[in-house]
Amino acid sequence: MERYRQIFENNKKWVESKLIHDPDYFLRLSAGQSPDFLYIGCADSRVPANEIMGLEPGEVFVHRNVANLVVNTDLNVHSVIEYAVEHLKVKHVIVCGHYGCGGVNAAMSSRDLGLLNPWLREIRDVFRIHRNELMAIEDEQERAKRLVELNVQEQCVRVIKTAVVQKRYLKEGYPKVHGWVFDLHDGLLKDLHIPFEQILEGIREIYRLEV
Repeated sequence: MERYRQIFENNKKWVESKLIHDPDYFLRLSAGQSPDFLYIGCADSRVPANEIMGLEPGEVFVHRNVANLVVNTDLNVHSVIEYAVEHLKVKHVIVCGHYGCGGVNAAMSSRDLGLLNPWLREIRDVFRIHRNELMAIEDEQERAKRLVELNVQEQCVRVIKTAVVQKRYLKEGYPKVHGWVFDLHDGLLKDLHIPFEQILEGIREIYRLEV
């Protein structure tokens, strides 16, 4: 309980520090948000979205879940995408994974993880799609790192498939979709350089929507 109560003391100190440097900080914060970025990341407590991007509250709209998945039947993530793209008018959607991801490591094992099984199946499907490439990597840690990257790539494709992203992009040229990986060992972000326009053009043969 002591550690719990300490949070409120920390909160007061945080408020004081903000007001010392900027007396109008909370006045502006309460006026609304207009972020340029939607960040879809892992729920891992070691990867705080705002901090690793060097952004303040109000500058990035955030959704997090286990292993940064964009599951087709997950109304939560799709509601976030819809709101961010259609109403907040974000210019960039970022899917960010991280090396050492517990969800990815769990998906690579054969253990029964109960309720997590259907969720991790999404990552196992990524492994199945890219099996030949992954099985050619002998080192298990390097294989896991590559699966993290491929998982980010596949989730980016799922974002690009969404109607709201396709329609707004074709009308306005935004949002662009990006895939990143955060390295816990050095704190750096790696841009996977997802070929957004190439993927969009390719999938529109099947997922074509008239604007």
